[in-house]
Amino acid sequence: MTQHHDTAEVSRVIATLTREVADFPEPGIQFKDLTPLLADARGLRVVTDALADIASGADLVAGLDARGFLLGAAVATRLGTGVLAVRKGGKLPPPVHGATYQLEYGTATLEIPAEGIDIAGRNVVIIDDVLATGGTLAAAARLLGDCGANVTGAGVVLELEALRGREAVAPLGVRSLHII
Repeated sequence: MTQHHDTAEVSRVIATLTREVADFPEPGIQFKDLTPLLADARGLRVVTDALADIASGADLVAGLDARGFLLGAAVATRLGTGVLAVRKGGKLPPPVHGATYQLEYGTATLEIPAEGIDIAGRNVVIIDDVLATGGTLAAAARLLGDCGANVTGAGVVLELEALRGREAVAPLGVRSLHII
């Protein structure tokens, strides 16, 4: 089902279709907006195909709130698997399984349903848009693992290397389509 894609071409497509927004969400931050990439038919197809290669062999794709939902669903469709939306805290009806993690100022929580789906023993790949500090991805991997899933890896569209998120998620293997 999967095929190997020209990584240089995938990276070029991402770079071309990523919009930079200065001083957002606060002064000094150069926000990387992937909206143009996801809204472009070829861009979405290229990214979906490359992420599907990363997720090959998964029984379930876990997409992280919120752009990871879009990407995860596209990848799951390509692979013929289901997709699990890993939500920000307070968005799901109880009961839920949750994992809390540190933010720069305070904490946040990720949740999945505690009923209606059994992920124990399933091979799960996490899909998200950006790997920055790694806090969200690390919490998602911990949450899924605590629920019995075998988290086999993660795939992201864009990695902000200077923020060292890869270190925060170690030893989980992360494959990035474009690193800046």
